[in-house]
Order: sequence, then C-alpha cells, then structure tokens
Amino acid sequence: MEEEIEIILDSTKEAMANALKHLDKQYLNIRAGKASPAMVGSVMVEYYGNPTPLSQVANVNTPDGMTITIQPWEKKMIPEIEKGILYANLGFNPMNNGESVIINVPPLTEERRRDLAKQAKAVAEEAKIGIRNDRKNANNSLKELDISEDLKKSLEEDIQEMTDSHIKKVDEMYVKKEKEIMTV
Repeated sequence: MEEEIEIILDSTKEAMANALKHLDKQYLNIRAGKASPAMVGSVMVEYYGNPTPLSQVANVNTPDGMTITIQPWEKKMIPEIEKGILYANLGFNPMNNGESVIINVPPLTEERRRDLAKQAKAVAEEAKIGIRNDRKNANNSLKELDISEDLKKSLEEDIQEMTDSHIKKVDEMYVKKEKEIMTV
C-alpha cells in the first residue's frame, strides 16, 4: 500500500515538474525584444530535397541584442535559408552579405508588447490547468486505494501543497517573462 502511495505522489510531482518545463520551453518562443537564436528555432530549410531544421545546416548567433546572424556550413545554402525564414512567417526580413544571412530584429511596439504579455499569460494559465489536472488525477487515484480516511485526507493535503507550490512557480515565471517583455 505504501508503495502505491509513493508511486502516486512521485508521478504527480514529476507531472507537475514537466508542466513547468513545458512552460519554460513555450516562453523561449515568445520574443521579448532581444534577439535570440531561439527565434529562428522553428525555421526549416530545404537541404538536398529534405526539410531540415535551420540549426542542422548553419550556425546561429546573436552578436548584439538586435541582430541574428546565420552562418551556413555551405555557402550555396544562403538562398534556401532566406526562403525558409520567409516561409516560417516570423515577420523578419533576411538579408545576405554573400557569406551569411543577417536578420535585424525590429524593436517591439507597445501594442505588440501587450499582445506578447497576453500570450505569456495564456500559456501560464494552460500550465496551471495542467497542474490542477495532475492534482485531480492524483486525488482520484487515492480514492481508489483502500486506506483510512485520515490518511487519505493527509495525502490530499500533501498533494494540495505540491499543487500550490507549482502554481506559485508558474506565477513567478509569468511575472519574470512579463517584465522581460514590457522592458523597452
């Protein structure tokens, strides 16, 4: 019986931690004014007839906060990289100097910053919903066990504490991301 309880608690904790990891990954895709290699992470380029992630055909760097440079391993890939960036519809206008592709990241407008902050909040809410679902699943699993009501109540309180702590972390991550987005 103790083993089953331990499994329920461990799997719940792991599921909640995964919700935080997922949120972190989602936040990497929300741009906050500064250039970052993650901004072109979704770009696919045609490489010998196969769609290939940009990171597998070129080196992506950010020499400063407003520029992304993409240095292809083969010069003939430059037009394909430019095409891939345009197809990805990221709102960037790639330029090339014959050696590499350069993207100037335009500064965010106030309206765009507010939209990104809303998007960050929506992603945080999704993470909270996931954590609450993990709590519900754990509580349902406890109900199926043949244990005393006192022990059940105590375990439900432990799960609630776990939930509260993870939701607090989501809120902290959101506040940090919102500040990053709104800082000009």
